Amino acid sequence: MGITKTTGFTDDILAMSEMLKAIGHPARLAILTYLAEKEQCICGDLVAELPLAQSTVSQHLTALKNAGLVKGNITGHNLCYCIDATQWNKMLEFLKNIPMSNPQEDCC
Repeated sequence: MGITKTTGFTDDILAMSEMLKAIGHPARLAILTYLAEKEQCICGDLVAELPLAQSTVSQHLTALKNAGLVKGNITGHNLCYCIDATQWNKMLEFLKNIPMSNPQEDCC
């Protein structure tokens, strides 16, 4: 895979790009949906819920965490995850504020 050119873009655009790229995978979207319903969970709960191996779920959680969309805390021997509401709301606000100067229902 080639190197993506990121120079010349604002920090906000780059941050939003990483978040949107992270939620572009069906497993990660399923994880976020599950976390939104449960508020927080242990990785093992996600493994029981999703048709994925524990290591795969962990990889997807890491990608979501690196993008800033989830955060995790160690509780005993378990990692407990939840959605980072501040970052999630920041992403939603960014998308909501993309201006559409000439929306057309019948374009193309």
